[in-house]
Amino acid sequence: MADVTVISSSIVRPQNLNQSCRTKIHPTPFDLKLLYVDYPQRGLLFHKPDPETHLISRLKTSLSTALDIYFPFSGRLVKEENLEDNTVSFYIDCDEHGSSGAKFVHAESKSLSVSDILQLHGSVPDFMSHFFPSVDVKSINGLTEPLLALQVTEVKMVFSSVSVIITWSLMELPFGVSLILGPRYALMIPTIRRTTTRGWFLDGISFPIRVPASETAVPSPRQETSLRPTSNERVFHFTKRNLSNLKAKANNEAGSSDLIISSLQALSAHLWRSTVRHSGMSRDEETHCKLTVDMRQRLNPPLEKECFGNLILLGVATVTVGELLDNQMGWAALQISKMVHSQTDEKFKTFAKNWVRDVKILEKGCGSPKVFDSVVMSSSPWFDVYGNDFGWGKPIAARAGPGNSMRGKLVLFQGIEEGSIAVHATLCSHVLVKLLADVEFLENVTIT
Repeated sequence: MADVTVISSSIVRPQNLNQSCRTKIHPTPFDLKLLYVDYPQRGLLFHKPDPETHLISRLKTSLSTALDIYFPFSGRLVKEENLEDNTVSFYIDCDEHGSSGAKFVHAESKSLSVSDILQLHGSVPDFMSHFFPSVDVKSINGLTEPLLALQVTEVKMVFSSVSVIITWSLMELPFGVSLILGPRYALMIPTIRRTTTRGWFLDGISFPIRVPASETAVPSPRQETSLRPTSNERVFHFTKRNLSNLKAKANNEAGSSDLIISSLQALSAHLWRSTVRHSGMSRDEETHCKLTVDMRQRLNPPLEKECFGNLILLGVATVTVGELLDNQMGWAALQISKMVHSQTDEKFKTFAKNWVRDVKILEKGCGSPKVFDSVVMSSSPWFDVYGNDFGWGKPIAARAGPGNSMRGKLVLFQGIEEGSIAVHATLCSHVLVKLLADVEFLENVTIT
């Protein structure tokens, strides 16, 4: 049992609550479909700064400054009932009366050390969930919970020094974030234009979007959970050379003159084939590689960089197990590449219009109850995880939290070495055991 004790829990609000530009933010179809998805959770491990830094008080001050710029994260989700047609509508209230602030938790562990957290061979211990706030909180809970929660946990390091884990849980609705925190107050905040908060709505789609009340009913817990095989988590590291080799192999095997397979597509194909090979699925069953595709720059015209918006499509490459294993890795990568290139402005707009006509809210764990049939590539290695120095050095490691955890989920992080990628994998225990003995898989991965 992890010895993690909460020292304090408080609400941090923007420095300047009186901002006339703040208004309601109406979620788009791409936000609303995630109402029952857990808050995404990410964490960074740091060396603790000098005690004279006054870490906690300065982090709170810096967070308050950041929220003044990214004020939607201090807002509150509001639901309005439309009795005339038995629907409900949602919006984020961002004015000074609706600003509930972000949750800030200060915790400590006197028994755990960094060696307990960064275990040999990339194993992820079960107690990691104690380092994350808002566990099992879904986006719909933003009606009563802060949209952003952070936790700073102090732990021991070897040689009797101390380290700090900073984790955050962020409501999936209605936008993603790159946290800006630091002990140097506003000096850590970049000079940018006031964040644009206008919603992005297509012609013909009015807002607020009306959601049938039946779609917002609390989902029933799944009864078959206890019958499912156990899962384990492991972090795999792919060096710049590993990725270069995979990319070269994929393009050579694909033999396509029209499409150039990227290193990320090659890595996805490598992980897909390797895990399915040990899944125990029959050859005629279908298997899927699911990727979230950023549509911001694929739109016509492209969305402004300063505009917040959860504008993604879930792209799915589907083949049979037999096709995946009979063909080479390059063939699998080509299927992924074709799927990514098929995510167009027209497809995006068609999805939005169809979704409004027939609203369906996703549930957590809505995938197949099979032992394994999919890999889900989550997050992005292009986020500058290790380039952010909050004033006391760069992170030692990055980890995903328990939110939205499912079998086959592969969370991608920028690696600590330049050009590398770390993959936080959640896999069925028996699949992971076989994967760690797979010579073909291990040829292109580094396990520390």
